[in-house]
Amino acid sequence: MSISVCVITKDESTKLKRCMESLKGYGFEIVVVDTGSKDDTDKVIEQYADKIGKFQWCDDFSKARNYSISLASNDIILVLDSDEWIESCDIKAVEELINKNPKIVGRIERINDIVSTQTHEIGHERISRIFDRRYYEYKGRIHEQVSSKQLGELIYEDVTVVIGHSGYNGTDEDKRRKAGRNIKLLLLDLQEHGDDPYILYQLGKGYYMQKEYALAAKYFEQGFAFDLEPKLEYVQDMVETYGYTLLNLKRYKEMLFLKEIYHEFALSADYVFLTGLAYMYNEMYNKAISEFEKATNYKISKIEGCNSFKAFYNAGVICECLGKRDQAREYYKKCGNYEPAMKGLSRLK
Repeated sequence: MSISVCVITKDESTKLKRCMESLKGYGFEIVVVDTGSKDDTDKVIEQYADKIGKFQWCDDFSKARNYSISLASNDIILVLDSDEWIESCDIKAVEELINKNPKIVGRIERINDIVSTQTHEIGHERISRIFDRRYYEYKGRIHEQVSSKQLGELIYEDVTVVIGHSGYNGTDEDKRRKAGRNIKLLLLDLQEHGDDPYILYQLGKGYYMQKEYALAAKYFEQGFAFDLEPKLEYVQDMVETYGYTLLNLKRYKEMLFLKEIYHEFALSADYVFLTGLAYMYNEMYNKAISEFEKATNYKISKIEGCNSFKAFYNAGVICECLGKRDQAREYYKKCGNYEPAMKGLSRLK
């Protein structure tokens, strides 16, 4: 079995080179489609790609994706963006899994390097990126999704591929500009196809990235009007991002909706941590500490620290505010070198 890596790109020659370099040694066929670059992207493509395509941009990511996939020599496709790169990949394990069940959609692990003017965080997520093109294709103008060609149920499996992602880097203005572009395309999708919970979710996320929290809440709330499957990752993220939207709007009491659906959504450290924040901002301090402690029992979190130093730090802050200095010190000590906790220890000397 052979795997084709398919990439679409535009004006990202430096990032694309990093992506291409990371593919060396795996035996991938490399397919790169340029959607209208004006920099020296074409030189990078010629240096690394086995198959090269040009696509006239038409405000539709799925069409560009599907065109790149059509150029591949192999049916098994791994999709990457030019701002992503391979960290590790167990090709043998991936091939064995797909040989066993060719209709799976492989969910790779993506490590997001999230940099803004105020913070630098690392986030982890699983995304669907490996599939057999005979059974699947992309749909959606923006934030395109793998979709079954035969309208059958998608079968997801985690695969042993880890990639890095720098797409969340840049200034806040860069992020707002990108979010604005996405919102424009999502509104077109909404106009053409009518209300769809996934599109409404992505609109909410777009406005959240632009810090237009009232509009974000509006679209999230429209999405919640549908009968949603809690196990879907986008539904989980919609609930969590809505929670942070309410936090930014200072609608603290409304954040307690998290406890009403706790049994369905408390599947991650991130949700449990957010529930702790809901209790904390509603002055339910014992419950807040309990949730922060629960969050530390999870091995991983999408947002770095929600299952470790951030949870312990918030518990420490509560204890310090309540005059429980000894308990606060113990929580702060568990935070390692987390600077806010170190400042907390200095205050409590």
